[in-house]
Amino acid sequence: MNDPAIHPAIDAALLARARARQVQSKRTLVEELETLAGMEPRLVVRALAQPFGLAVLETVEMLAFTPAFDLLPLSQAMAKKCVLLRANDGVVVGVIADPLDLDLQTWLGTQARATPHAPLQMRLALQADIQAYLSKQEESARATDTLLPGADNSRRDGKTAAVLSFASVSEAASPAVRLVNSTLYDALKAGASDIHLESTSGGLAVKYRVDGVLDHATAVNGIDVAEQIISRLKVLAELDIAERRVPQDGSFRVESAGREIDLRVSIMPSIHGEDAVIRILDKRAMIESYGSLSLESLGFDAPSLVSLRTLAQEAYGMLLVTGPTGSGKTTTLYAALTEIHNGREKIITIEDPVEYQLPGILQIPVNEKKGLTFAKGLRSILRHDPDKIMVGEIRDRETAEIAVQSALTGHLVLTTVHANNVFDVFGRFTHMGIDPYAFVSALNGIWAQRLVRINCPHCAAEYTPSDAELASVGLSRADVFDYEFKEGKGCGDCRGTGYKGRRSIAEILTLNDEIRELIVEKRPIRQVKQAAYENGTRSLRQAALELVKRGGTTLTEIKRVTLHA
Repeated sequence: MNDPAIHPAIDAALLARARARQVQSKRTLVEELETLAGMEPRLVVRALAQPFGLAVLETVEMLAFTPAFDLLPLSQAMAKKCVLLRANDGVVVGVIADPLDLDLQTWLGTQARATPHAPLQMRLALQADIQAYLSKQEESARATDTLLPGADNSRRDGKTAAVLSFASVSEAASPAVRLVNSTLYDALKAGASDIHLESTSGGLAVKYRVDGVLDHATAVNGIDVAEQIISRLKVLAELDIAERRVPQDGSFRVESAGREIDLRVSIMPSIHGEDAVIRILDKRAMIESYGSLSLESLGFDAPSLVSLRTLAQEAYGMLLVTGPTGSGKTTTLYAALTEIHNGREKIITIEDPVEYQLPGILQIPVNEKKGLTFAKGLRSILRHDPDKIMVGEIRDRETAEIAVQSALTGHLVLTTVHANNVFDVFGRFTHMGIDPYAFVSALNGIWAQRLVRINCPHCAAEYTPSDAELASVGLSRADVFDYEFKEGKGCGDCRGTGYKGRRSIAEILTLNDEIRELIVEKRPIRQVKQAAYENGTRSLRQAALELVKRGGTTLTEIKRVTLHA
């Protein structure tokens, strides 16, 4: 970039004057050139980019990339007024507003871990476009960053957070308090979603659910100590420590690494005493991993993203998301709502419970003890002039009927239902007694998803599956000639499991007239499947095999989470 040829509209003298004026003021180089050259800002940027051989990006084009906040955190990007992005092929792109700021470009290259073999690709953009992009990412980030330290609205429930740190673990006087604190501390470090404390004849077994699978963590010997640990949890969750014969549910909050984390506690009587399960609701874990709550951050492939965004952006109708407990249904709907929320439409949700707080969206928690059920809440929502409605789960006929009527009367309804795949949903609604014609008229599409563990990047190596392994998923040796099979061998980074992290896979059914007619006529489900596959629907097993083909996961893992179809 030494002595580049100057664009005719911006000669060397003009560029030098603009640079000198910029030093004297707080304005950007583009603003100074705009004043001196009398050109529109976007024309200035394009003229300025040419001599440096840089492409120009606008905000909309930047949104087509994935933010690389793991390399340059959002806070630093906003402070430096630049951004690092990832293209679909994994190439890292740096976006700046001043091509003469070589120090910033060098610093960005360091942050992106650029090398001569993989240099950082630079792009130019208006400062306003960069700021608009970062502001949109910040708004998306706030969807899960709901418990800011010191925020008054974070403690409306009256609960305070106990600070959880290595010091608090080691300094606790009571053995029960120390064991509870150390268990919570270790589980958070391991990235667990749940902690299981299982009473045994001799004490307590501690297990963590990491990436959807239970792993044995440790064992506590002594029945007395086990009872003290369960009692400590009851005290934290404000439960009755004297009651040991019926299930109890509660919650409490801890503070770890400067953020507050909600914990839901379920106590269940067993033959050896009481078992406890602690659900960890870490509202900032996704932000730290991906930078924002978006559909890209959930790991869906490009075709699935296109289909989901199309369904979520419909003006009215119903989008159903289905899958087992813990498959990420609610998180997907949250990400969809975050993307379609533009501030010009009224979006209302009713959930049990509200897991993430979405800015600018009215969220209603179900309270069955007070008589606020999904059905009753949904009826009230319709009187609140909504444009889009999210129903946490359809559990009964009344809720289903109101949701269908809402979709038929000009509202977009996003909701979840428990079913194994997209085709089982029709049976569920028929069993509830919903009129098939009204249901398929309201329904835009069904989205079934699973979370698949992916191979650990640090220990994954190529391997060749046996013929028996291939046959177990319906493949032959000839089918996999272009597959890149990989398998994690187990290392310290993945805690010996061979897997680290999860990705979402999806089965998507977009309804057309042919499928609607088949459902109304109550044709056999095999005919519905045939019509759907001809219309482009891909089964969960097929989506999982695509991940295996690229070396992302293993045949063993896809057998665990999908059924052969």
